Amino acid sequence: MKLNLGSCDRHFDGFLNVDICAPADVIADLTQKWPWEDSSVHEIRAYDIIEHLPDKIHTMNEAWRVLVPGGIFDIFVPTTEGRGAWQDPTHVSFWNRNSFFYFVDGIAERERFGKHYGIKARFHVLSEEQQVYPDNVPKLKIILAAVKS
Repeated sequence: MKLNLGSCDRHFDGFLNVDICAPADVIADLTQKWPWEDSSVHEIRAYDIIEHLPDKIHTMNEAWRVLVPGGIFDIFVPTTEGRGAWQDPTHVSFWNRNSFFYFVDGIAERERFGKHYGIKARFHVLSEEQQVYPDNVPKLKIILAAVKS
């Protein structure tokens, strides 16, 4: 199974398109427990959605929970390096490259604070790239792989 979270009207062939409202294949509130079984998803696309979810730890833990070992979490998010993160009144969490330190296996922030913060998620970074869009809006494209023992 492959998920396209926050699909709105941008649907991808071969993905289950998920949003809180129509049009979507699955209507789901991603601020709650996600409606998929543990280790049942092979890939998640989260393009311009995680900044709309209020709890970073919940978002990353749920993505990790539903992904199979080695499953892909493909994220595209406006960063705090530009006004894109702040301009949309529905953005409720703010991200930059360092935000992911707390979810990456072996990184000091993850190892030191993970248990205390309730972070279960562990990922490896497969790739990352910052892209700048019209009106000087930087976005981070980061692809993570779920680490599960």
